[in-house]
Amino acid sequence: MREPAAEASADDVVVPPEMAGLRLDLALARLLPQHSRNRIQGWIAAGDVTVDGAVRAPRHRLAGGERLRIAAPPVEPDTTHAGEAIALAIVYEDDAIIVVDKPAGLVVHPGAGNRGGTLQNALLHHAPSLAGIARAGIVHRLDKDTSGLLVVARTPESQTALARALAARDVHRDYLAIAWGDIERAVTVDAPIGRHPVARTTMAVVEGGRAARTHVAPRERYAIATLVKCTLETGRTHQIRVHLAAIRHPIVGDAAYGRARDVPGLPAMRRQALHAWRLALDHPVTGAQMRWQAEPPDDFMALQRALQERANG
Repeated sequence: MREPAAEASADDVVVPPEMAGLRLDLALARLLPQHSRNRIQGWIAAGDVTVDGAVRAPRHRLAGGERLRIAAPPVEPDTTHAGEAIALAIVYEDDAIIVVDKPAGLVVHPGAGNRGGTLQNALLHHAPSLAGIARAGIVHRLDKDTSGLLVVARTPESQTALARALAARDVHRDYLAIAWGDIERAVTVDAPIGRHPVARTTMAVVEGGRAARTHVAPRERYAIATLVKCTLETGRTHQIRVHLAAIRHPIVGDAAYGRARDVPGLPAMRRQALHAWRLALDHPVTGAQMRWQAEPPDDFMALQRALQERANG
């Protein structure tokens, strides 16, 4: 397996037309989401980023079509987060990527209140070389209590390629959710998402939020609830949870965006009934089209069976 480069890396990024008007630092943060905002601003301040050959300030407004060149020092090995022997359900692995079926209850990144016991700690134990890659190669995330498929890069080059594919909406993600109420037909929820104006730990559909679009299609209807497939066009924080709540069909078990509701005869769901079911992408090295599918875990399936039995009388 190839180790992270030891010398400074150079990269070229063309600003897509839809980013016209954005500040340089914000555009780079979206184009290279595997890197923190502070790291990107440090590169710009140090002159490691040029716009069509010229050094610009972080607040420089882009018109779209410019070529951004990044010549930045490599990421220092991560010595702050230790690898931990946490079991991983690995669906696929090669020298460039790892695809993991994340269980519900596992936090993706260490943070306040979760210094250890995370997916990142598990990955660092499984593949210690990931310490040389930003965020241990993680390019997208799932909420703590959402289960399912997540892709991780094993090299900086793969991480950048996957991050760009995500930004370009070339990574396809289908989720299964059990939502309250009867969803009779497919619907596309096209509503901007931002921080909730009052409950700051949650998100909401807000004017001026970031564009977000979710396609919702019913798969099984149980009168009081519906099994739906949700396909993301964008990847905003809590997007599916917010959008289903916005159309008055919150996800079963979602205390943040719905309400506690125990129904006699149904197993209690103490997390949101949401599962990252299918993942499809072009391999960042070979370009081959790759697809994976992971069936929902036992608690999700138990709820689905109970709803089927209730609906069938």
